[in-house]
Amino acid sequence: MKKILLAIVCLISFASYAQTDAVSIVFTSTTHDFGEIQQGVPQTFSFEFKNTGTEPIIIQSVRPSCGCTTPGWTKEPVEPGEKGYVQATYNAASLGSFNKSLTVTSNGNPASIVLYIKGAVVEAKE
Repeated sequence: MKKILLAIVCLISFASYAQTDAVSIVFTSTTHDFGEIQQGVPQTFSFEFKNTGTEPIIIQSVRPSCGCTTPGWTKEPVEPGEKGYVQATYNAASLGSFNKSLTVTSNGNPASIVLYIKGAVVEAKE
């Protein structure tokens, strides 16, 4: 009985490990600093990722921390070895420093990744 139980635990562990490597998502960077940007001039940055696994990556959702950030992302499955993106557009309406996040949910490992954008909005130059 102990041998059977040990075999079951080993199989579950192996299956879990194999699934982890099958869908692996790696971002080039997880933080972008816009520096100083002018008020009223939206800024956009694309975070690039690569599928380093053996199965397609599917981005299921990207949730920004506030309504001042609009996300975009690769909608079709990203095949192994290929690259995709998650885009963040900050509206730059309010003066001052900002530090915002986008939570990316996918079928990858890890299943959830937080990306950050930051900077400072200054008065527009005339």
